[in-house]
Amino acid sequence: MAKEVEMSTKYDPTAVEHGRYQKWLDKDLFKPSGDTTQKPYSVVIPPPNVTGKLHLGHAWDTTLQDMIVRQKRMQGFDTLWLPGMDHAGIATQAKVEARLAESGVSRYDLGREKFVDKVWEWKDEYADIIKQQWAKLGLSLDYSRERFTFDDGLSKAVRKVFVALYKKGLIYRGEYIINWDPKARTALSDIEVIHQDDQGAFYHVKYPFVDDTTFNGKNYIEIATTRPETMLGDVAIAVNPKDERYKQLVGKEVILPLHGRHLEIIADQYVDPEFGTGMVKITPAHDPNDFEVGNRHDLERINTMNEDATLNDRTGKYAGMDRFEARKAIVKDLKDQGYLLSEEPIVHSVGHSERTGVQVEARLSTQWFVKMQPLAEAALKNQETDDRVNFVPERFENTFSQWMENVHDWVISRQLWWGHQIPAWYHKETGEIYVGEQEPSDPENWEQDQDVLDTWFSSALWPFSTMGWPNEDAADFKRYFPTDTLVTGYDIIFFWVSRMIFQSKEFTGRRPFKNVLIHGLIRDAEGKKMSKSLGNGIDPMDVIEKYGADALRWFLATGSTPGQDIRFSYKKMDSAWNFINKIWNASRFAIMNFDEKTKAELPDQSEWQLADKWILSRLNSTVREVTRLFEDFEFGEAGRALYNFIWNDLCDWYIEMAKEDFYGKDRSLKHNTQNILCYVLDQTLRLLHPIMPFVTEEIWLAMPHDGTSLVTAAYPQEHAEFENKEAEKGMDNLIELIKAVRNIRADANAPLSSPIDIQIKTTLPETQSIFESNQDYIERFCHPESLQISADIKAPTLAMTAVISGAEVYIPLAGLIDLNQEVERLQKEIDKLENEVSRGEKKLSNQGFVNNAPSQVVDEEKEKLAGYKEKLSATQSRLAEVKKEM
Repeated sequence: MAKEVEMSTKYDPTAVEHGRYQKWLDKDLFKPSGDTTQKPYSVVIPPPNVTGKLHLGHAWDTTLQDMIVRQKRMQGFDTLWLPGMDHAGIATQAKVEARLAESGVSRYDLGREKFVDKVWEWKDEYADIIKQQWAKLGLSLDYSRERFTFDDGLSKAVRKVFVALYKKGLIYRGEYIINWDPKARTALSDIEVIHQDDQGAFYHVKYPFVDDTTFNGKNYIEIATTRPETMLGDVAIAVNPKDERYKQLVGKEVILPLHGRHLEIIADQYVDPEFGTGMVKITPAHDPNDFEVGNRHDLERINTMNEDATLNDRTGKYAGMDRFEARKAIVKDLKDQGYLLSEEPIVHSVGHSERTGVQVEARLSTQWFVKMQPLAEAALKNQETDDRVNFVPERFENTFSQWMENVHDWVISRQLWWGHQIPAWYHKETGEIYVGEQEPSDPENWEQDQDVLDTWFSSALWPFSTMGWPNEDAADFKRYFPTDTLVTGYDIIFFWVSRMIFQSKEFTGRRPFKNVLIHGLIRDAEGKKMSKSLGNGIDPMDVIEKYGADALRWFLATGSTPGQDIRFSYKKMDSAWNFINKIWNASRFAIMNFDEKTKAELPDQSEWQLADKWILSRLNSTVREVTRLFEDFEFGEAGRALYNFIWNDLCDWYIEMAKEDFYGKDRSLKHNTQNILCYVLDQTLRLLHPIMPFVTEEIWLAMPHDGTSLVTAAYPQEHAEFENKEAEKGMDNLIELIKAVRNIRADANAPLSSPIDIQIKTTLPETQSIFESNQDYIERFCHPESLQISADIKAPTLAMTAVISGAEVYIPLAGLIDLNQEVERLQKEIDKLENEVSRGEKKLSNQGFVNNAPSQVVDEEKEKLAGYKEKLSATQSRLAEVKKEM
């Protein structure tokens, strides 16, 4: 009698997922076990910025981490997955300023202290939203260890690192050309600048000689510039010392248009004689290359721009104008006064702020820098040791190495109010600088530097500062650092991965993580990058509301290979939901056919039928494959292995065959089949749990089980006694036979309800044995009126034929068969088999494949080729026989 089960007839993700996460939290299932006999395994979450809600990229990133952690926990590791968030300096400040602007308020109206209070309010609001999203995704995080880059412990670590690097001479303060964001009014590092093509122009301008010098018959030289608004800061004209055209001009002077200042023509190797006229103006306060030229020639640095990109008092009548407004005014004046020779429209690459989107200015500024060369060299050297970081895929190590080999000093000061204030103080009377972890003992005589640190300075310490460092005796630091795997996108290898590696090496002497798994970006169905401006962004919470977290996780887990981008589409989400619905329905059927005696335990091997031996062997192969693929971070391949086993082997075949025993009269056989199916389903749910935790837990708790949750249940392991290639081959024969008969029925338009005669001529004794001992299955799945299995059968005159491994199948259909159609069908089969033979022969004649592939793979190819040749020969013979009858 079917069992009453509390499972809906259709998979309903909302009902399945409701309240489940809180139950896991209530039982503290996500905390480390604390068992010191277990091997530790730790992961730190890449802390999302508290700037807003999580996007699909975060969902992908965290799903992969959760899968890794859940599997390791089930495998008996003492797992720690540490959550946290990033204060995200400039990005968060920009968001809060934008919100205030809606009410007509600026940060300057509030003052620093009140503004920072507003940012903390924002942080609390969005941290709550992010945690709700983590819960929706089912992330098995240990919230008791949650950290924030601006909390007391991490702030202490930041000060410790800053002071140590300063004392070592690796942090210095100096006046340099930096990238300046005039909207946020702060410095930017090189990697916070995004270059994009902008419309612009080359303005060709006359610079007249001071005396009666002429060049090429003219009393001026021609200089081209794309930024006339900075020309009032020009202090020289440069040519290459090897450029013969201009040798006689070196030392001469020209007049700066609109100003009258005299500019000397100097020689410097920086100038490219092949570019433009081979003469360039030098503006040391507004161009990084000109700054270096100015240093070499001891030139004055004239800054012509304010922090907000308006022109300053050094520019005379243009003072107070916005930079682009000033450009128009200066160009007009150059034209009106006869200095503008021509204006040539161009499209050129221009730097923009990653955060605010405005055009970046190269600006002379006093900033704090990290001297990168010694740190980069140490990190690169560490990659040659056993303590190296393993990049997955390997090719991304080149990205890391190339950046480290060519790295510039890192500007770490930011002119913001939200962030770690630089631990440097200036004496109010003497100007002396004090750098320390604590403020000076007489703070009333000192003023702290107003700048804050780049947000990446604190997140670079994340893997060890979150573990209690700088206290190296902290329990978590001693047990869980270095961490095991970092999961992140390829777009922040420079920003974050590289910095964690060199800071970890410098301050702990170790790598920060053993592996770094690099994934790509999420794109839309057409392959375009998702963005607000394109309007093609997808909110993962909307997807979860429609399809459930498990369907989204399945898509994210299996939709790509390491390092590659993934394309989101609702069609793929439909497929993911359908797969879970298939699992749900199959599980529901199984549970309905279990009884109070059913357990996830196997009967004695002597009682296993062919189908039992086959499914357990296939399960064993799947466990081995999925475990190996998870270890290699090949989640897409692991998903395919699971999908094929669940959909094809378990649902389409084993459960269908189990119905024979469930509905039969043999109670002992029924009980055995119930237990075997219960065991296989239990193991399958455990395999699936890291990817789709909600639905697997729901089903597992509804069926016979031991334990309270799959979260802490043991992960499946290989069992040598399950391996049974003979049973797999036998079952493959049976499945091939059933499919062949079904195909013939379809071709002959003979539905399953119409009985047919089936004659099976066996060509191998083992095939005959398999078919005879599994006659019940053949009768159930093929529905014959009469069934003959023999090596001595003579092919009927009018019959449809299928050639399978070790046998030929004849179905006499005298009233239905059309010999012409049968000839056509057999010819198509021959064509298909000839292609397979050709492919196999080509593969086996390739010495590279034969010599390099595992011997097992080569043997399998040889076996397949022999089988195709046998089928081809038999099909050709049968075609000849049919043609004789025509």
